[in-house]
Order: sequence, then C-alpha cells, then structure tokens
Amino acid sequence: MNLKQIHLRALEPEDIDILEKVENDISYWNYSNQTEPLSIHTLKQFIAEQHRDIFEVRQKRFVISDIKKNVLGFIDLFDFEPIHRRAGVGLLILESYRRKGVGKQALILLSSYAQNQLNIKTLFANIAIENAASIQLFQSLDYSKAGHKKDWNFYDGCFHDEYLYLKQLH
Repeated sequence: MNLKQIHLRALEPEDIDILEKVENDISYWNYSNQTEPLSIHTLKQFIAEQHRDIFEVRQKRFVISDIKKNVLGFIDLFDFEPIHRRAGVGLLILESYRRKGVGKQALILLSSYAQNQLNIKTLFANIAIENAASIQLFQSLDYSKAGHKKDWNFYDGCFHDEYLYLKQLH
C-alpha cells in the first residue's frame, strides 16, 4: 500500500464493533496493560470523548483507514507532554493487514501530524523484547533503542523485558 491509500481519521460511532473486538482480544492485553474486558458502554463513551483536545486529555487515538474506508488498525499518541514536546506511540495493525506496509505508512503520517500540528520533538515507543516485527518497523523509521527495561511486564506466568525506542523529529 502506498501513502496515498492510507489515512488517519478520528474514531466514529460505526467503529464500535471493531474497537470492541480489538480491545477485548486477550492476546493484546500483554502489551496494553489491560486486565479485563471493556463494555460496549465504556467504548461508546471513549468514542464520544474523542472530540476532546489532546492538550487536555494527553492522548489521541486514530483509526488507520484505506480509501475504501476499511479499518486497517489503530494508532495512538499517549502520555503527551506539551511542555517537554514528547509523546508515546501505540500501534496495532489488524492481522490481515500486517506485513503490507500499513504500519510504516501510519507511523509516517502520525510523525508528520505530531511534528507539524503539535510541535512534538520526540516520539517514544515501548516495545516488548520478543516483538521482533515491531522492533524492525520502528528501527526502519529511525527510532533508536534508548533503554532496556528488565523484567518490566508480567504476563504468561513470567516477567518480560521491554525496550524503549526514541525518534527525534526536529
């Protein structure tokens, strides 16, 4: 897929089914620190609150969509710190769209938005040490490993390490 075929858009009420499926998929909870399912009511409230300014709520979720309006995944800015001009990046590409360049294009679009609209200088990503595909993706976009958090997350009955990756935008 090329950059012109992918865009980032706000969450809409019609995204509730796919959002509920993703948020309640236990296989993703290891990476999101989620410990229980989210109700449809809670997710509807989350979508309804998306109009709130990132400077107020310190986070923003976008839907990754193609020109046919298919949902390809989600990308987030979180822990936004406007004084320090930094934010974290979270990325989830739906399984059928992985390894097709969707994540790379979404990260490029998000970086441009972060730099040009929010004046962010630094983006960071926390990546599980076993997530080789994400490590490769972020490194391909000039994120550099800045830290190794040992025994950082507990799941699957044991502790797992996590890397911190940084990208300087300007």
